[in-house]
Amino acid sequence: MAEATSKPVPLLKDELDIVIPTIRNLDFLEMWRPFLQPYHLIIVQDGDPSKVIKVPEGFDYELYNRNDINRILGPKASCISFKDSACRCFGYMVSKKKYIYTIDDDCFVAKDPSGHDINALEQHIKNLLSPSTPHFFNTLYDPYREGADFVRGYPFSLREGVPTAVSHGLWLNIPDYDAPTQLVKPRERNTRYVDAVLTIPKGTLFPMCGMNLAFDRELIGPAMYFGLMGDGQPIGRYDDMWAGWCIKVISDHLDLGVKTGLPYIWHSKASNPFVNLKKEYKGIFWQEEIIPFFQNATLPKDSTSVQQCYIELSKQVKEKLGPIDPYFVKLADAMVTWIEAWDELNPSDAKHANGVAA
Repeated sequence: MAEATSKPVPLLKDELDIVIPTIRNLDFLEMWRPFLQPYHLIIVQDGDPSKVIKVPEGFDYELYNRNDINRILGPKASCISFKDSACRCFGYMVSKKKYIYTIDDDCFVAKDPSGHDINALEQHIKNLLSPSTPHFFNTLYDPYREGADFVRGYPFSLREGVPTAVSHGLWLNIPDYDAPTQLVKPRERNTRYVDAVLTIPKGTLFPMCGMNLAFDRELIGPAMYFGLMGDGQPIGRYDDMWAGWCIKVISDHLDLGVKTGLPYIWHSKASNPFVNLKKEYKGIFWQEEIIPFFQNATLPKDSTSVQQCYIELSKQVKEKLGPIDPYFVKLADAMVTWIEAWDELNPSDAKHANGVAA
């Protein structure tokens, strides 16, 4: 007798890793079991490496703590943040898959307006496997979605689109607000489900949130560095923002696309706004200079790989943001260390980046 509910078919099962940063037991995976169990998980344990993190039975995973990061990267481990969710980018580096989906441990399965559970990963994969349209805006949003197309007046020469490097998902319940907004709107909840996916236009930056995010590791992975945050650093909670600004500048330069919108997850708990304010305090001032820097950043034509683009960006960070605060000199150096570590762990990527056939 057939089962009443059919299990979702896992797309790209052997080509995608799920990266989760955590300091606690991963009970939240029980809710995600129907969708995530077929996939390989990379868990990056933050904080005390002697603490044992429990993972529900039946999941295929590898877990790395700080001792593992130090062992694998040696002196280059200095580029991986400690006591901050930015540590997740270590998982991107050690993955051997083409695609990455990263999710936070306080993100639960959301329901669509008809009450059905949302398979967030499936929607991210659909976003990544369809082209983006950064050069000309389609007023029906994503023209590649079922039931949509290019509107009248859309140039036929641009309808093939460009490869999609990043799929940026959203959240119901707790919005992704900064501390000042949290403080003035402590009870605000996001209940609006907008059934849309759109390409972020070329030349436009966006605030990237890392708690529900997927990307093509082969297209943009080396630029997905979440910076130096947390312990020993003067700033926190800007890790995903930093990566988002970097990947957008590089995606624009390399003619890649970034999509935002569906899928939604349920963000279950708000972080403490007073703790957040302490972490964000300098960033709130610095971003007023950081964002114009990225808006005006240009990369040379001979930077044709993500690694080359990222090294070039690091030089500009040191030169133009360094005078704001010594932190940016340290960050620029860490950006270079990150690329060196990436290339050591991914030698075939390095050969392609330097124009050598693998």
